[in-house]
Amino acid sequence: MKHHTALPPITGHTRSRHNRGGGAGCGGHYPNELSGGQQQRVAIARALAMRPKVMLFDEPTSALDPELVGEVLAVMRDLAAGGMTMTVVTHEMGFAREVADHVCFMDDGVIVEEGHPDAVLSNPQTARARDFLRRG
Repeated sequence: MKHHTALPPITGHTRSRHNRGGGAGCGGHYPNELSGGQQQRVAIARALAMRPKVMLFDEPTSALDPELVGEVLAVMRDLAAGGMTMTVVTHEMGFAREVADHVCFMDDGVIVEEGHPDAVLSNPQTARARDFLRRG
């Protein structure tokens, strides 16, 4: 016997969060009908529907085509501007410098340098951070 749970209708709050996350216009589509950037934006919108206090992003742009990266970063910029606390693992150093108020540089799972983005990204104190940032 199968049991089905009725889902509550989409509320104005949920819809506004969906739109805030960049998911507007994606609602009647299956994931395989969406671009990678649209899929990522819908995932962000779904997470926002839970009213999180903090959002965690683990390389949110790593699997995207280069032309789609900007779409996802724009959504994340909007979230930051709206006061959302985010922990972001990224190799997008320009984005980190622009949006973050604190960065940690990690090597092999260990924080080797941390502080204000301008200090860490412009004047790294460790050789490992300098080498990495020079390549980027």
